[in-house]
Amino acid sequence: MKRRSTYNLSAQKVKITKPTSGSTAGRAERWCSTFGWAGNGKVPNGSWATSRAYSRVMAMRHTIMWVGPKIVHAACWAHARRKFFQAVELNPQDRTAIGIVAQLDELFEIDAQARKQGLSQEDRQLLRLEKSKPLLEQIKSQIQAARTSTLPKSVLAKACNYTLTLWTRLTRFMEHPELELSNNLAENSMRPVALGRRNWIHIGSEEAGPRVAAVVSIVETCRRHKIPIRDYLCSILPGLADFPIKRIAEFTPGAWAARN
Repeated sequence: MKRRSTYNLSAQKVKITKPTSGSTAGRAERWCSTFGWAGNGKVPNGSWATSRAYSRVMAMRHTIMWVGPKIVHAACWAHARRKFFQAVELNPQDRTAIGIVAQLDELFEIDAQARKQGLSQEDRQLLRLEKSKPLLEQIKSQIQAARTSTLPKSVLAKACNYTLTLWTRLTRFMEHPELELSNNLAENSMRPVALGRRNWIHIGSEEAGPRVAAVVSIVETCRRHKIPIRDYLCSILPGLADFPIKRIAEFTPGAWAARN
């Protein structure tokens, strides 16, 4: 059983999902008070969150924990595409749905081109402004036209409503160069955590959750940087306790890789 409660975060109510039985009851609230997090909120519709103020973000499935001002919600284009693809699966002859999926594939291809060329975030943003921005206008017009020409309860209409409702969040990547089009990478990185959850219920400590999350975040960052995890940990752990906290950024995987 789960119950929902709300926190008022910067004049914006955020729904909270937390267990109500066992020793885990209210744990989210205690984590927030212990570690200074502003909230433990479930972002609906597969949305993601980032912060230009470099807020810390810890995610478990679609649940995020954050701290810091200027939170920006960004929705996932992979979730939007999946809904139109379901319309194609239901009716393979639906030229409208097929056309929208093809346009969304073009949108992803622009970012794929940036990755192949090894572009920086700034250069990728220039590419997005050149190619993605006009394509987004076409996609929106196509979806608006499709919504008016299909049955309101159809799968295609639901896909249109989903995408248009989240349009502002879906297009946030045009304002924030650091955002990806989808959160697939984050979800895939966290899948082992979800698969192993039942094996880790013996942890038992209220403080263990955030600490495990921090360790998992470091491990996944090493994997993204293609850093040997054992080499990294053996290098930084011996002197970590005596290292000044103000210079702790020098021990991040990215900084470590630059030195080695």
